[in-house]
Amino acid sequence: MTTITVGTRKSKLAMWQTEAVCRMLNERGITTVISAMETKGDKILDRSIAKIGSKGVFTEELEEQLADGSVDIAVHSAKDMQSTLPDEFELIAYTEREKSHDVLLGFAEVDLENRERPLTVGTSSVRRVAMLKHFYPHLRAVPMRGNLQTRIGKLEAGDCDVLMLAFAGVTRMGYDDLIVHQFNPQQFTPPVGQGCIAIEAATGLSAQKRTLIRDSLNNKESECCLRAERAFLRKLEGGCSIPAFGHAALRGDSVELTAGLANLDGSWLLKKTLSGSVEEPEKVGSELGEFILANNGRETLAAIKAALNE
Repeated sequence: MTTITVGTRKSKLAMWQTEAVCRMLNERGITTVISAMETKGDKILDRSIAKIGSKGVFTEELEEQLADGSVDIAVHSAKDMQSTLPDEFELIAYTEREKSHDVLLGFAEVDLENRERPLTVGTSSVRRVAMLKHFYPHLRAVPMRGNLQTRIGKLEAGDCDVLMLAFAGVTRMGYDDLIVHQFNPQQFTPPVGQGCIAIEAATGLSAQKRTLIRDSLNNKESECCLRAERAFLRKLEGGCSIPAFGHAALRGDSVELTAGLANLDGSWLLKKTLSGSVEEPEKVGSELGEFILANNGRETLAAIKAALNE
């Protein structure tokens, strides 16, 4: 009987995702063993992800375990994955995607349009901060790091009026009753990969295990969409430290990608939708990324990186 050792972060959400993956493997008769650890992104909570450095903040230590064979696969939130992996690693499967939009959590009804009492929004995402400034410039964003339970504790303590989070994590942790606003993804386009679980492996993983894992876990629609989204982010050479966004969906035999970029203060935002063949999702993402770069995106990215390195 085949045994797969699964690496993961220790947070409750990461463990939920890992246990879901293990159940899918178990249903195919595969034995699983979980190896949980804390990553740099879990330990450093007094700085934003952008200030820590976006590449590998939540993945570097797990990749060390993949490289030395301690684990066969690592389970990640796809949105946490850097756009370009080191040569010795690859994403071999994507699970069926949860709804990918953003929500606000709070303890009372909210009115985002109220300028007399503007809300304080807890988030450390540069994308969410930029989009809030663009669409709701009167709202005030305050830094909010930590796992979901930690952030809710800060909400209870009055550190902010509402938390801005991904619906997927909220519903997986059972906090749907705290949702006070759901953002329209057509306006607030989510980040690349949000709502999807990605499975990473070392390129040296045996062909037998790789095939078993893909057959058990991979959702072809998710894979096509994520390949388009990640190609877009790769063209921008971006990670979670830049306010880029992208979301793809299948439309018949086409993949439709809506993606774009904002600057840090939200005063500039460019978005475009492009469709292409499901056979070449990376081509769609790459072409859309090139459009953004050619239309002030390159200069915007240079300014963003300079500001973050101050």
